[in-house]
Amino acid sequence: MFCGGAATIALGGDPIVLTMTTPGHQPVLLAEVMELLAPRPGAKVLDATFGGGGHTRAILESAAEVSVVALDRDPAALPRSAGLASAFGERFQLIDRDFGRLGELETGGLDGVLFDLGVSSFQLDTGDRGFSFRVDAPADMRMDPRSGLPASQWLETATEEMLVRAVRNWGEEKSWRRVVRALIDARGTGRLARTAALAEVIADAIPAAQRRQSKIHPATRNFQGIRIAVNDEIGAIERALPAAFERLNSGGVLVVISFHSLEDRPVKQFFRRQCGQPVGAKDSTPQDLRAQFAEPLTRKPITAGDIELSHNPRSRSAKLRGLRKL
Repeated sequence: MFCGGAATIALGGDPIVLTMTTPGHQPVLLAEVMELLAPRPGAKVLDATFGGGGHTRAILESAAEVSVVALDRDPAALPRSAGLASAFGERFQLIDRDFGRLGELETGGLDGVLFDLGVSSFQLDTGDRGFSFRVDAPADMRMDPRSGLPASQWLETATEEMLVRAVRNWGEEKSWRRVVRALIDARGTGRLARTAALAEVIADAIPAAQRRQSKIHPATRNFQGIRIAVNDEIGAIERALPAAFERLNSGGVLVVISFHSLEDRPVKQFFRRQCGQPVGAKDSTPQDLRAQFAEPLTRKPITAGDIELSHNPRSRSAKLRGLRKL
């Protein structure tokens, strides 16, 4: 998420310097996020995806007496938050919680909410978490390793319908029938237990011509689909966005960074619905029957510029959307 150092941005006045948090990780679209949130002195902001704390620190440093409530389901986030807790005291609070359960929390009114969706760079870079097949490790993929089934067990027990949803819908795999069959056939052999063997099972199921044409490893999208299924990532987004919007004060801002179309689709649909706009091409509701609860701050998603791309290649697929509650 953040690569150590400092960033200088302007928020409607003189430039301010934002010091960052965890060396080696860089928060995506930081300046653009801060421009949209534009926290006022005393504002209360929810960072629903704490990660490395880069966005949280920038928010806390942006204006006097700004406070941040942060969420993260990953227990590894707690030690990363120690520096912020020490520096900002009661202005910062980290809650050990999946943002999909935001509706259970009493946060009070919020002036801003930020979601930075998807798997964090910490999780990707920690080989034994099993999110990537670059390092052979147990196929776990859980964002919270204390709950739910690791991917290896999920693959052994999921129904065929669940596998199809993960591979075809979330993994967007063209040869999904072959991959699902290969995964079922591999049950009980031990080949689903570790990332390298799992990637091999998937790659072997995909036709050679398709493998040659692809610019990425044939298991990449399938790992994404399995990870989304194991962590209920899309369901969490669909539950969290209404809960976040409900907690916004009038004039409060909701900002979301997504990294692929599966995440961006429910975000775009929710934003358009709240802004009284057609949700899709088949939405023929007359304009005078639409209810408007927010105004869009981004007519189209904001993407990373050349400078950020050169320093942080993972920002390449990031899309940032924002709205303000009326």
